[in-house]
Amino acid sequence: MSPYELMSDKEISATQDSPQKSSTPRSIGKRILIGTLSIVVGCGIAVALIIVFALTLAYPNLPELDSITSYKPKMPLRIFSADNVLIGEFGEERRNVVRFDQIPDIMKKAVLAIEDDRFYEHGGVDYLGITRAALHNLSGGAKQGASTITQQVARNFFLSSEQTFKRKIYEILLAWKIEQNLTKDQILEVYMNQIYLGQRAYGFASAAQIYFGKDIKDLTIAEAAMLAGLPKAPSAYNPVANPQRAAVRQQYILLRMHDLKYISDAQYAQAKAEVITTKTDSSEFGIHAEYVAEMARQLAYEQFKEDTYTRGLNVYTTITKADQDAAYLSLRRGVMDYEKRHGYRGPEAIITIPDGKEAADDAIEKALAEHSNSDDLQVAMVLEASPKLVKAVLADGEDISIDEAGLSFAASGLTTKVPANKRIQRGAVIRVMQEGKNWVITQMPEVQSAFIATDTNDGAIKALVGGFDYNLNKFNHVTQAWRQPGSSFKPFIYSASLEKGLSPATIIDDAPISFDAGQTGGQAWEPKNYDGKYEGPMTMRKGLTKSKNMISIRILHRIGAKYGQEYTTRFGFSPEKNPPYLTLALGAGAVTPLQMAGAYSVFANGGYKINPYLIKKITDNNGQVLVQAKPDLAGDEANRVIDERNAFLIDSMLKDVVRYGTAAKAMVLKRTDLAGKTGTTNDSFDAWFAGYQSKLVGIAWIGFDQPRNLGNRETGGGLALPIWIGYMQKALKDLPMEERPVPNGIISANGDFYYAENPPGSAIQDLNTPAATEETN
Repeated sequence: MSPYELMSDKEISATQDSPQKSSTPRSIGKRILIGTLSIVVGCGIAVALIIVFALTLAYPNLPELDSITSYKPKMPLRIFSADNVLIGEFGEERRNVVRFDQIPDIMKKAVLAIEDDRFYEHGGVDYLGITRAALHNLSGGAKQGASTITQQVARNFFLSSEQTFKRKIYEILLAWKIEQNLTKDQILEVYMNQIYLGQRAYGFASAAQIYFGKDIKDLTIAEAAMLAGLPKAPSAYNPVANPQRAAVRQQYILLRMHDLKYISDAQYAQAKAEVITTKTDSSEFGIHAEYVAEMARQLAYEQFKEDTYTRGLNVYTTITKADQDAAYLSLRRGVMDYEKRHGYRGPEAIITIPDGKEAADDAIEKALAEHSNSDDLQVAMVLEASPKLVKAVLADGEDISIDEAGLSFAASGLTTKVPANKRIQRGAVIRVMQEGKNWVITQMPEVQSAFIATDTNDGAIKALVGGFDYNLNKFNHVTQAWRQPGSSFKPFIYSASLEKGLSPATIIDDAPISFDAGQTGGQAWEPKNYDGKYEGPMTMRKGLTKSKNMISIRILHRIGAKYGQEYTTRFGFSPEKNPPYLTLALGAGAVTPLQMAGAYSVFANGGYKINPYLIKKITDNNGQVLVQAKPDLAGDEANRVIDERNAFLIDSMLKDVVRYGTAAKAMVLKRTDLAGKTGTTNDSFDAWFAGYQSKLVGIAWIGFDQPRNLGNRETGGGLALPIWIGYMQKALKDLPMEERPVPNGIISANGDFYYAENPPGSAIQDLNTPAATEETN
């Protein structure tokens, strides 16, 4: 029986007519509305269920916030000068944590303007922002994000950057949890210290230093806006690598700041017009102390191992900015002066510049990228060349012209007589530098140099330059270069002789002498004076003043080479590097400039051996002292290595070297308290000057890494002494002159000084050297 058989005809008719009645527009609309509401309610219930599920299951399993609430980021190792100038930074993350009240308001406002202007109004998730971004994205505009600063903190600390629904849910949940545990100011502080901003910079304080060389508190509104644009895409908006894109974003942020009333009309106008200058010089820091920074890093690593680069250690060295600047500039000037005397060697490379501007620009950029700038020595590509004018382009794209005055040094490379590979021509890679407003052609030096200055009282290193350019040659010539000291070693032999009865007034014959193989430890030897001239009998004092080789050899022959070697160990020299042969009298052993600084300090401070040191103290990130230097001091009799009278007599003779002898150029300083000794080795492989004032010792050296002749007329007095003078002009500027008091036990007679127990008539007055065939003891 069908259902219709149970119904009356009227009912059947009504039933059959009902579809037609339900098809009216009002009925359809009503059903659509009900359906839509049902979907919305259903979605709402589903979302609610998801939220409930998330809160009940996911929320309790969220990670603890210890890494935020007890914020201890990886902090790099920082190296400072004694006057708190940053000279080096080592670590994967370059960061300088600053507290909330140390961040200028303008930096906070710039970040809020672009990243989360409703930060102080929402509870971690900005629903209004999400809605606004969704509507904007649906309209087809450029995609906008809606992550709050709190969400970014959650993502940076706990989550990956993958774009998934699950990650977004966890991000929202973590944002809620963070908001419940930290204040808004604490969240913003963490964000502004943690966010990555390019060039290994983490946090805005670090970025301010890296991009602008400034403390964060000194940023202008325009600079703050520039940095605020970095979090979105640090590489794309890098003001150094992409200045145009960075400027566009900066201008937009300034507009946002103005629209939000964070800055006034006048401030906005001024910031818009400000020309931003980024830090693009070759030194990342405000001082050229790369060798010092590397030494400090190595010393810190020896003690703290891998924690060195993450613990936030601060290493305070003994150098000062003024001393280091003076040493760096003087060494560079001395080396470049040597280069000017030895001719132009030709371009560093020559390429064929292709036709077409784009192809040419690419080829030039690639070629110049292979040759780094060295401070003021810039690399350039020649575009046109003639004997009277050279046109070139620098690595940064600047076009320069060099006229005749700037071509004089390289004139030989502009003639057709030189080989093609030595000729300055289109496509040649050359070095240029500015002298005043004019450009000149120069060249990268092949010769190397080193300089160290130390305090004579405790050994604190005041300045150290280990080479011409650390970025091109990291070998530290102050600490690692074992070189022959030449005549600069003679004072230590003279010092030894004073303990054997000789005096500054002892007469010694400046005449030729020869020795057989048994006496030299090698082959027969006929030494000569540097100038090949002999002046006959003279006092020991005069022999040192004129740096007479024959005098030094006869002295060592008299006292014995073995005794001489043992005696020099008092000054810190290594016996294995300085064999006990007569050649020791001419400095034929091996020393480092660092050793020489410690050794000459003995003469300067009255006979005490102090050890040069670099690190004053090491602190943790909170300023707690972990390591404190305890140097040996002059004046402590436990550190005495020679008699005070001995030091006085050698000092007296070394002052004569400066006043009348091979170091007379130093009198340009117009001081009477300077002492020192030049040094030039056999075949002019090494040139030295070791000198001091009673408070400060300085050692200058110059030579090739692969030893070769510096030039027949090149000496320590002509090469190394000018470097020393250049440094001392600045270092001694405010230091008063001192007259050294005559110590007890010294008498003055016949115009010279003697030990009281060896007065004239008692001391050895005339050194009659035994026959050359006699064995030395």
